Amino acid sequence: MKSWRIEAIEKIKKIGFDGIVYIPEYEGFQGRADYVNQAMWEREALTEATVIMFWIPRKIPNMPAFTTNVEFGYWIHTGKIIYGRPDDAEKIKYLDWLYKLEYGKEPINNLDLLLKESIRLCNELYNQNKYKTDQDKVKNKNYTNKNV
Repeated sequence: MKSWRIEAIEKIKKIGFDGIVYIPEYEGFQGRADYVNQAMWEREALTEATVIMFWIPRKIPNMPAFTTNVEFGYWIHTGKIIYGRPDDAEKIKYLDWLYKLEYGKEPINNLDLLLKESIRLCNELYNQNKYKTDQDKVKNKNYTNKNV
Protein backbone atom coordinates (compact mmCIF):
# COMPACT_ATOMS: atom_id res chain seq x y z
CA MET A 1 0.00 0.00 0.00
CA LYS A 2 1.35 3.42 -0.98
CA SER A 3 2.17 5.69 1.93
CA TRP A 4 0.05 8.83 2.35
CA ARG A 5 3.16 10.58 3.67
CA ILE A 6 4.69 10.91 0.18
CA GLU A 7 1.70 12.99 -0.96
CA ALA A 8 1.80 14.99 2.28
CA ILE A 9 5.48 15.89 1.89
CA GLU A 10 4.88 17.14 -1.65
CA LYS A 11 2.01 19.31 -0.41
CA ILE A 12 4.09 20.68 2.49
CA LYS A 13 6.82 21.67 0.03
CA LYS A 14 4.26 23.50 -2.14
CA ILE A 15 2.90 25.34 0.90
CA GLY A 16 6.45 26.52 1.62
CA PHE A 17 6.98 25.10 5.11
CA ASP A 18 10.65 25.54 6.01
CA GLY A 19 10.80 23.47 9.19
CA ILE A 20 11.90 19.92 9.86
CA VAL A 21 9.50 17.06 9.16
CA TYR A 22 10.20 13.70 10.78
CA ILE A 23 8.87 10.77 8.73
CA PRO A 24 8.77 7.39 10.50
CA GLU A 25 9.46 5.33 7.39
CA TYR A 26 12.04 5.07 4.67
CA GLU A 27 12.14 3.85 1.09
CA GLY A 28 12.13 0.08 0.89
CA PHE A 29 11.08 -0.36 4.53
CA GLN A 30 10.15 -3.99 5.11
CA GLY A 31 9.83 -4.07 8.87
CA ARG A 32 12.14 -5.91 11.22
CA ALA A 33 11.90 -8.62 13.80
CA ASP A 34 13.91 -6.34 16.11
CA TYR A 35 12.24 -2.95 15.82
CA VAL A 36 13.71 -1.33 18.94
CA ASN A 37 15.99 1.02 16.96
CA GLN A 38 13.08 2.20 14.82
CA ALA A 39 10.85 2.65 17.88
CA MET A 40 13.55 4.63 19.72
CA TRP A 41 14.12 6.86 16.69
CA GLU A 42 10.38 7.52 16.46
CA ARG A 43 10.14 8.31 20.17
CA GLU A 44 13.03 10.78 19.96
CA ALA A 45 11.51 12.44 16.89
CA LEU A 46 8.09 12.74 18.55
CA THR A 47 9.71 14.24 21.65
CA GLU A 48 11.59 16.82 19.59
CA ALA A 49 8.66 17.69 17.33
CA THR A 50 6.84 20.97 17.87
CA VAL A 51 3.67 19.40 16.43
CA ILE A 52 2.65 15.78 16.04
CA MET A 53 0.29 15.39 13.11
CA PHE A 54 -1.85 12.28 13.05
CA TRP A 55 -3.48 11.47 9.71
CA ILE A 56 -5.09 8.05 10.08
CA PRO A 57 -6.56 6.64 6.86
CA ARG A 58 -7.20 3.32 8.62
CA LYS A 59 -8.43 0.43 6.48
CA ILE A 60 -8.62 -3.06 7.91
CA PRO A 61 -6.72 -5.29 7.03
CA ASN A 62 -4.37 -3.35 4.69
CA MET A 63 -3.53 -0.42 6.98
CA PRO A 64 -4.57 -1.24 10.55
CA ALA A 65 -2.25 1.37 12.17
CA PHE A 66 -2.70 -0.15 15.62
CA THR A 67 0.58 1.28 16.97
CA THR A 68 -0.82 4.68 16.07
CA ASN A 69 -3.51 4.22 18.74
CA VAL A 70 -0.83 3.80 21.41
CA GLU A 71 1.17 6.78 20.14
CA PHE A 72 -1.95 8.93 19.99
CA GLY A 73 -2.85 8.08 23.58
CA TYR A 74 0.72 8.61 24.77
CA TRP A 75 1.03 12.10 23.25
CA ILE A 76 -2.55 13.39 23.61
CA HIS A 77 -1.83 15.41 26.77
CA THR A 78 1.11 17.32 25.31
CA GLY A 79 -0.97 19.97 23.54
CA LYS A 80 1.01 19.44 20.36
CA ILE A 81 -1.25 16.98 18.54
CA ILE A 82 -3.34 17.76 15.52
CA TYR A 83 -5.51 14.95 14.22
CA GLY A 84 -7.37 14.05 11.10
CA ARG A 85 -8.68 11.13 9.11
CA PRO A 86 -10.76 10.56 6.02
CA ASP A 87 -14.49 10.13 6.55
CA ASP A 88 -14.24 6.47 5.57
CA ALA A 89 -11.49 5.58 8.08
CA GLU A 90 -12.32 2.47 10.07
CA LYS A 91 -12.24 1.77 13.83
CA ILE A 92 -11.60 5.43 14.64
CA LYS A 93 -14.46 6.49 16.93
CA TYR A 94 -12.45 6.35 20.17
CA LEU A 95 -9.68 8.54 18.75
CA ASP A 96 -12.31 11.02 17.53
CA TRP A 97 -13.90 11.11 20.98
CA LEU A 98 -10.58 11.48 22.81
CA TYR A 99 -9.43 14.30 20.51
CA LYS A 100 -12.71 16.18 21.01
CA LEU A 101 -12.48 15.66 24.78
CA GLU A 102 -8.86 16.84 25.11
CA TYR A 103 -8.73 19.57 22.46
CA GLY A 104 -12.34 20.61 22.00
CA LYS A 105 -11.96 20.18 18.24
CA GLU A 106 -13.39 17.95 15.57
CA PRO A 107 -10.97 15.76 13.62
CA ILE A 108 -10.04 17.25 10.25
CA ASN A 109 -11.25 15.10 7.37
CA ASN A 110 -9.12 16.63 4.61
CA LEU A 111 -5.35 16.09 4.32
CA ASP A 112 -4.70 19.49 2.71
CA LEU A 113 -6.48 21.31 5.52
CA LEU A 114 -4.77 19.15 8.15
CA LEU A 115 -1.36 20.05 6.72
CA LYS A 116 -2.18 23.77 6.71
CA GLU A 117 -3.51 23.61 10.28
CA SER A 118 -0.43 21.64 11.35
CA ILE A 119 1.84 24.37 9.99
CA ARG A 120 -0.28 27.07 11.63
CA LEU A 121 -0.09 25.23 14.99
CA CYS A 122 3.63 24.67 14.54
CA ASN A 123 4.23 28.39 14.00
CA GLU A 124 2.01 29.26 16.97
CA LEU A 125 3.73 26.83 19.35
CA TYR A 126 7.19 27.71 18.06
CA ASN A 127 6.56 31.42 18.64
CA GLN A 128 5.17 30.73 22.13
CA ASN A 129 8.23 28.67 23.01
CA LYS A 130 10.56 31.29 21.55
CA TYR A 131 8.84 34.01 23.58
CA LYS A 132 9.07 31.88 26.73
CA THR A 133 12.77 31.21 26.09
CA ASP A 134 13.41 34.93 25.53
CA GLN A 135 11.54 35.77 28.75
CA ASP A 136 13.59 33.17 30.66
CA LYS A 137 16.79 34.75 29.35
CA VAL A 138 15.63 38.17 30.58
CA LYS A 139 14.74 36.74 34.01
CA ASN A 140 18.09 34.99 34.29
CA LYS A 141 19.94 38.13 33.24
CA ASN A 142 18.05 40.23 35.79
CA TYR A 143 18.70 37.65 38.51
CA THR A 144 22.41 37.55 37.65
CA ASN A 145 22.68 41.35 37.64
CA LYS A 146 21.04 41.64 41.07
CA ASN A 147 23.49 39.21 42.60
CA VAL A 148 26.64 40.90 41.31
